[in-house]
Amino acid sequence: MELRILLVLTFAPLLFSPTIMGYDHREVKSWCSKTPNPAPCEYFLSHNPKDAPITQESEFFKISVQLALERAQHARVNTYSLGPKCRSEREKAAWTDCLELYEYVIHWLKQTTSSKCSKFDAQTWLSTALTNLETCRTGFIELGVPDYVLRLMSNNVSMLISNNLAINNVPYAEPSYKDGFPTWVKPGDRKLLQSSSPASQANIVVAQDGSGNYKKIKEAVAAASKRSGSGKYIIYVKAGTYKENVEIGTSLKNIMFVGDGIGKTIVTGSRSVGGGSTTFKSATFATVGDGFIARDMTFRNTAGPQNHQAVAVRSGADLSVFYRCSFEGYQDTLYVHSQRQFYRECDIYGTVDFIFGNAAVVFQNCNIYARNPPNKANTLTAQGRTDPNQNTGISIHNCRVTAASDLKPVQSSVRTYLGRPWEKYSRTVFMKTFLDSLIDPAGWMEWSGNFALNTLYYGEYMNTGPGSSTANRVNWKGYHVITSASVASQFTVQNFISGNSWLLGTNVPFTPGL
Repeated sequence: MELRILLVLTFAPLLFSPTIMGYDHREVKSWCSKTPNPAPCEYFLSHNPKDAPITQESEFFKISVQLALERAQHARVNTYSLGPKCRSEREKAAWTDCLELYEYVIHWLKQTTSSKCSKFDAQTWLSTALTNLETCRTGFIELGVPDYVLRLMSNNVSMLISNNLAINNVPYAEPSYKDGFPTWVKPGDRKLLQSSSPASQANIVVAQDGSGNYKKIKEAVAAASKRSGSGKYIIYVKAGTYKENVEIGTSLKNIMFVGDGIGKTIVTGSRSVGGGSTTFKSATFATVGDGFIARDMTFRNTAGPQNHQAVAVRSGADLSVFYRCSFEGYQDTLYVHSQRQFYRECDIYGTVDFIFGNAAVVFQNCNIYARNPPNKANTLTAQGRTDPNQNTGISIHNCRVTAASDLKPVQSSVRTYLGRPWEKYSRTVFMKTFLDSLIDPAGWMEWSGNFALNTLYYGEYMNTGPGSSTANRVNWKGYHVITSASVASQFTVQNFISGNSWLLGTNVPFTPGL
């Protein structure tokens, strides 16, 4: 049987399978009517083998998350069985991504069912789970095998997660961390976190000249995976150019990378979509481990503009920080994939959609450099929110947007935009940021015709510089010139990513409000 036929049969909505009767139909219909996708809610809840009445919304939410988890586990098993049916290397690449991404979906749905999970955590982790499913779908599309992808994603998991996001919707609620530290950071870690010279307290040293514990970063990561406990673990990477692709998995929490400075400690790779990779796997450096921190390093992807999507860093690490780092590439340089992230005093270089993804992320006091693009158009951002209840978006606060050295001589012939809507509910805000003359007067660029122009949220607040005038900006329904400080404050470190609750222990400076 061909792969596309098998995928359709495997992932078609399970509306006619044998079932076990469960909750009262009228009760189910009443609760499910409150969700954006009542049909899968009614079907799976009606056939859930339980009969106790649902009396509170919290019970309904808990049951709904469990249903999504069960369907995700079922989908993972079916996805695994499709491997032998993949005929091309491209199909295998996308399939491999999906296996990994389904593991993440299941992990975050399980975390959401934890008794220690706050409503704010739940909204973040549900947003992440949905983003992982979308990334699976996107991988097939970008590698040219889109005809069966939509069937792949029609297994109701996405709709069930979307329902949970709507039930739990708390976009700006505060988490419940004690003493300003996440639960996985123990009190004994505080002195280490606050050290002004973390390299001096490194657990492992990486040095190409043999003066450290290892010569390769991958070797240090492998050693870190064998440590006992989950306290802060520092990997000091001495000056040098490390040509390797590095991944920090979910089991590696509280890993901290420290280099000798931008342009001195360099991690570089060249994977790209043009070279046969998915965007997801093209990253030179990827991290999904909670509490990740990197400082004083450069991350590069040297695939070049001709190879299209080529990621320097992909981060799906919750409560992660990049401080005094540089991200260098062309298209899709920095993939802020998911979770809560913070970037401070970083340099980001690129051309097309070079800050993109669906994290809840704040960039503060960073330099954003547009390079010379092959098609005479730059887009700084491409935010990927697919659901109106995801608490995600890109906030660029007190940064500088200027032309890189290769763009300056030809700047007048290139149109540079603040962003374009990758997905329907794309959300990006520029606040108190210097916008140089390279920014096109329209400010923002369409993705495809009228797609998302009414549903996106793009905002500008008190920006400065020759490119900051909003007089000739786009007139889309979703575009806003923000004049209210209370509206703008929703996108600050304090409110958008609740940074006051977890950044205090990192020794990274940040401005909590406007």
